[in-house]
Amino acid sequence: MADWEAHFAGCLGPCRLAGLAFMFSVGILLQILGCALYNNWWPMLSALMYVMVPMPCLFFGGSSSSDFLSMSEGGDWKDVAKFLTGFSAVMSVAIPAILHHADLIEKGAMLLELLSFAILLCTVILFQKVNQEDDW
Repeated sequence: MADWEAHFAGCLGPCRLAGLAFMFSVGILLQILGCALYNNWWPMLSALMYVMVPMPCLFFGGSSSSDFLSMSEGGDWKDVAKFLTGFSAVMSVAIPAILHHADLIEKGAMLLELLSFAILLCTVILFQKVNQEDDW
């Protein structure tokens, strides 16, 4: 019985990583399906925002702490980075809603894009949680 528990504990790390990779793949698949099923590629604009979300933290955030967004100190550039990161995250939700309001995409495409955003957001949150654990 102890061998099985040791094997399970050893497998837990790679299984977590595989689960996160699967969640990320499902999020990207939903992003592409939201465009392909409705034969309209306007929703891919929100994928541009997925690329833009980490850029302010990379450019202005520095590397002094692993938990960048919850730090209270840091100066003006870190505040700018936090603002631009929040703006990009909000635009990831707003772009599909605006495109639907302007009748450029259908409701189903908008819902697939929002579901994709939710899954990708859960993936990032779970990655942060897994990354902060000591036994990983």
